[in-house]
This record gives sequence, structure tokens and C-alpha cells, in this order.
Amino acid sequence: ARPARLKAAGDRPLRLGSPRPRLRMVGFGLTLVLLVFTVRLLQVQAFDASAYAARANVNRYIPVTLAAERGTVTDRSGVDLATTVDAYDITAAPDLLTPERIKTEGAARRAAALLAPVLGERPAVLEQKLTANPKSKYVVLARRQPPRVWNKIKELKKAAAARAQRKEGADVLAGVNREPHSKRVYPNGGLAAGILGFVNAEGRGGGGIEAQFDRVLAGRDGKLVYAQSGGRQVPTGDVKEQPAVPGSDIELTIDRDIQWAAQNAIARQVQESAADRGYVVVQDNRTGEILAMANAPGYDPNDLAHADSDALGNAALQDAYEPGSVSKVMTMAAVLEEGAATPTTHVEVPNRLPRADRSFADDVDHSTWHLTLNGVLAKSSNIGTILAAEQLGKDQGEANRVLHSYLRKFGIGEPTGLGFPGETPGILAPPAKWQGSRQYTIPFGQGLSLNAVQAASVYSTIANGGERIRPTLVRGTKGPDGRFTPAPVPERTRVISDRTARELATMLESVVDDREGTGTKAKIPGYRVAGKTGTSNRVDPRTGRYHGYTASFAGFAPADQPRLTVYCAIQNPTKGSYFGGQICGPVYKQVMEFALKTLQVPPSGTQPPRLPVSYDDE
Repeated sequence: ARPARLKAAGDRPLRLGSPRPRLRMVGFGLTLVLLVFTVRLLQVQAFDASAYAARANVNRYIPVTLAAERGTVTDRSGVDLATTVDAYDITAAPDLLTPERIKTEGAARRAAALLAPVLGERPAVLEQKLTANPKSKYVVLARRQPPRVWNKIKELKKAAAARAQRKEGADVLAGVNREPHSKRVYPNGGLAAGILGFVNAEGRGGGGIEAQFDRVLAGRDGKLVYAQSGGRQVPTGDVKEQPAVPGSDIELTIDRDIQWAAQNAIARQVQESAADRGYVVVQDNRTGEILAMANAPGYDPNDLAHADSDALGNAALQDAYEPGSVSKVMTMAAVLEEGAATPTTHVEVPNRLPRADRSFADDVDHSTWHLTLNGVLAKSSNIGTILAAEQLGKDQGEANRVLHSYLRKFGIGEPTGLGFPGETPGILAPPAKWQGSRQYTIPFGQGLSLNAVQAASVYSTIANGGERIRPTLVRGTKGPDGRFTPAPVPERTRVISDRTARELATMLESVVDDREGTGTKAKIPGYRVAGKTGTSNRVDPRTGRYHGYTASFAGFAPADQPRLTVYCAIQNPTKGSYFGGQICGPVYKQVMEFALKTLQVPPSGTQPPRLPVSYDDE
């Protein structure tokens, strides 16, 4: 018999549970989540909006100046005299180094210690820049640094970031950045420094051509705006860029080789004479273009930190001084042009000449000289020049007015036209103020003042047949589009007739060629040379009194077909001779000879006429 089957107590049909409780649980959970988001949204957008906005300011758009590339300055052949190379301004964000932001103390000190050896600056100076304004987002640590400096800083930044990732310290260099700029470089060192000038720390011209044509050379800076976060540019952020416009190039009239010869010659003579300074100007008398303008002592614009402040200008244009006997050629020009005398007119020159409140003498004692007007110029007689100048009018007042008019026409007492920064126009008083002995010293070059370029222009005027051409130093400019724009044609003014100019040129040859002339050391084999020596009392700029001498020599060659004018002046020579013919004559010869060969000017094909210097009184 089978046992009876037991009926299980739970043997009932299965039924599914109701979903409503679960839905209530899910709905309740979603409601809590949405409630949290709502509360958080209200907190961010309403209650704590200002605090979060301040934090968001870390991700910000910042403007960066894109510096325009400065134009190049070249000589007349296109050789670079001043150019630009890539450089960087090293910047930082001090607000990223505060303890609140970087969560550590002394971050600025550690950053300064890392950067100081690379930037060549004391750590204390850099730390002061980083902490002076902790809320600042921008400070310049160093300007115009070469690419190698930024490359070293990039290596330091990479190492600092790696240490921070390894939790070995804070990234104290995160806010250090760089701005592309340019650095002015002068490839020839101190060559033509007085003309070129220099560029200051702000990238602006600080003197010379760099200052005079700063706007032309500088161009127009651009602008870059980008998003930055934590001292780094956001790669996906918006970038707005306004490109920079490069500056124009300037081509000077200077010939680099002739400038080099002039600079070497005057530097050597200033040193040998233990003089205060000296200058040489070389001018093409046919065009008025200045081929060289050299000063000694000079300076290297690449190294302004070690430059003598007294040498930073251009003394050839900025020094005003009494020219002495080189000025006598203007007096002779007036005498010849007015028909008051001829080159062979007899002039009896006594040992002393009483005029006004003094007795005038020549540089050497002598018995009565019997000279022609040509001889007065050749022997550089002060007394003979006074006597000749007195023939310009019926009385001394009229003679003064006539001479003054010629001095003005030669450009004395007015700017040269170069527009150079700091240029002096010289001093020429109106004839009504030529009182006492002054009216007798002006004819031989004392009592008026000029600069070296004005003096050279006087002799270029005579060499150019009596027509004065305003000196020029710039040939033209080349814009960013490569188009060359010539400089304006210089003004021309008739000063004396061609005949008078030829007579003066012949008389000036006697100064150099005649054995009684004072400029025999300026002779150049194969070329006829016209020139004039000068030795004048010098006004000491510190005391305002006469002290020492100004030695000078001016002339042109070839005298029969003039091409070049060279003027040399040396201030306060204290060693050896102080006469212009002795110390400036050789400088003139050296520079003129080099320039004639450089420009391939053919030698003279004729002999000088040799006008008589004296006459027989019997």
C-alpha cells in the first residue's frame, strides 16, 4: 500500500508583487537628486554668485601686444648698420604665486631663485617684482632677452611642472611666460654710432636716426587676445589677432667704408693729441650727400651700460664752436663777389693793427708783409683779412652788414636742414650787435659759431661753383611692401657766382700747394687739393671762457673738378702741436685719399696755376 501524499502548506498559486512601491521609491530618489541640483544651482547663481565669478576669473581673456619688427638702417649700398633680431620679454603673473592660490609659502622667493641665474639678475630684485603687487596678473621680469634665455626658462618650467605632478612641491613657474619682441643690434659695433643713435629699453629711439625717424622705423604694433587658465593658454579657447605692421627701412647717404676710414683717422689723432674730442665730415659736393660723419671718442650702441654719457650724442652736429681761419674763405668770397678786390690785389700787412679796443696780430711775429689777397689767405693772416673785409663798405657799419649777408647765405646761424635731434644752428649775431673788437674778429672766424656739418657745407658750396646744396643724410625709405621712396630733392641756393667760386678754389690751392701755405701736410700725390687751415681760441663749455684751441682743416678735391669735401676739427689738443695744418691736415689727407680711391675718382690731369703770394714793394 502506498503512503498517502502530504499536501504542502505553501502549495498555492504564485502572484507578482505590486510595482507602485518601487515606483514611489524611484520617484522619491529622483526628486531628491533634482532637489539637490536645484539647491546647488540656487547657491551658485544666487547666493554665492560673486565668489564663483571671482574664481572663474582665473580663466580669462588677456591681451598681448604683438611688437612690430623695427625697420633696418643701411648705408648707401644696402649694408646693414642697424637691424633687429628675435627677442622676448619675460613676464609673470604674481597673483598665481600668492599663498592662497599656490597653497604654500615663499613661492615668489623660490621662483626668483630659479630665474635669477638665467636672467642675470639678483634674486632679491626679481622677488620684489613678483611681490610688489600680489593681485597683479602681469609683470615684466626682463626685457629683450635672446631666444636662448627663453629656452632655458622653458626647461626650468618643465622640470617644475614635473615635480609638482610627483607631489614634490608646488609649480612656482606656472605663471612665467614670454612675449615675442625684437632686439636692436648694430652689426658694426661703434661704426657711425653718432649718426645711428640707439634704441632704449622701451624699444623707442633714444638718439640719432633711431629717434629722428622712430615712427617710420617702429611700424605699428598688433594685438593678440587669448584665453588663459592657471598661467597657461587654453588650447581650445578663442583667439583674436590683429597683425603687426613692420616698420620701414631707411637708407642713409653714408658709405660704410669711408665712414670707417674717417672714424679710424680721427680717433687716432684725438688720442695722439690728448684732445677732448674731434670730428670728420665727408660730403659729396655735387649732391650735398654726407658720406661720412665721424666722432671721437665714440661708443658702442650694443653696450650702452659701459658707454661714456658725454659720447652718446653726435658732436659733429651738436657742438657749437668758433671756426677760426677756415671761416676766412667766406670773407674772401664776399670781397671777391662785391668786386672790392681780386686775388692779386696788393695788401700791406703790418706787424700790428690797432682797431677798437685792442691791437690785432697774426699767429707769428713778422715784419711788414707785402701780400696779395691770395697770399693773405695762403698765409692765413688775420690782419690782412681785417683789411680786406673793411673794403666791403664805405664805413665799418656797411661792411659789417655786407659780410653778415654772405655769412647767412652760406648757412651760418641756421639749421643745416638735416633735422637731426639736438643739432645746433650755431650763433651769428645781427650786424647791429657787432660792437667793439667783435666786428674785426668775425671776418677771421672768432665771434661766431657753427657746427662741423655747416663748416663742410661752406667748402662744398665753393666746390660746387658757388651753389649751396642743403646737406642730406637720408637717401630714402623702403616700406613693408618693398617699395623704395626717395628722399625729397635738397634745396639749392646761389651764394656766389661761378667765377668767384673758381677764383676762391685757385686761392685755396695756394694754401696747400705753395711752400708758404699753411696746409702743405694735406697734399695728395696726383690730385690737386684746395683747402684751408684753422686754429682758433676755444671757449670752454664748462667755464664760458677762452681756454685751449680748436684745430681744423677744410678742403675739397680734385680742385680742378671737385668731387668731395672733407672737414676735420679737433677740440682742445693738449699734446704736441695745436695748429690745424699740423694735426688736422694729415687727417684730411688720409680720409680724402681713401675716399677718392674708394669712389674711383681719377687723378687731376692739370697743374695748379700757382697765384702769387706776395709782391715786390720796390
